[in-house]
Amino acid sequence: MKILGLDSSGLVAGVAIVEDGVLLAEYTTDYKKTHSQTLLPMLDELRTMIELDMSTVDAIAVASGPGSFTGLRIGSATAKGLGLALKKPLVEVPTLEGLAWNLWGTDRVVCPLMDARRNQVYTAAYEFVSAGENFELKVLIPQSPSDIEAMLEKLNGLDRPVIFLGDGVPVYLELIRQKIKVEYSIAPAGNNRQRAGSVAALGAVYFAAGKTVDAAEHRPEYLRKSQAEREEEMKAF
Repeated sequence: MKILGLDSSGLVAGVAIVEDGVLLAEYTTDYKKTHSQTLLPMLDELRTMIELDMSTVDAIAVASGPGSFTGLRIGSATAKGLGLALKKPLVEVPTLEGLAWNLWGTDRVVCPLMDARRNQVYTAAYEFVSAGENFELKVLIPQSPSDIEAMLEKLNGLDRPVIFLGDGVPVYLELIRQKIKVEYSIAPAGNNRQRAGSVAALGAVYFAAGKTVDAAEHRPEYLRKSQAEREEEMKAF
């Protein structure tokens, strides 16, 4: 089974190939360039480096949201275009689940935090549950846009150690330190941002379970309306 993973849901852009439980290649950047400038060139370089025949890919896993509206559209359009051209299905991997997969097997509650501006985050809480030789990802708090303080209160209510990751952590770190009452830790570099390798690996799990969509049917999951849409609604009143 060979899965191509794409993630452009946040500041990070990444592409990866996972085959039969092995990460063959991964290309990640977190720099001041738009994903429209980086994603396809990264994929082309990765393809050349490992002499990848794109027709051998079984499915394309894409970080499906939430995240940056522009980033999600770029990733979605890229995945749809590849899926349609190659006649391959897409696997929609929720961005926060992909982030949580970076910490596969931890016994702590995993809380991804993506900065959504205006004191809000895209967030959720997960735990890994043993399933034979592997672990399954269990949702403890469903993904949603949330006030950061409200999310910290929910985590306090779980009364379990928590590990935070995501680009929202440095933004709200001081508030986390002030408000969190349970034991907590911060994921290190290499595990604390979106990774296409995790999207591909989790995508392989979902593909094996039959969780695919036709490329033409794929739509990113924004979770909330864009700023432009909210401003238009305000004008109506």
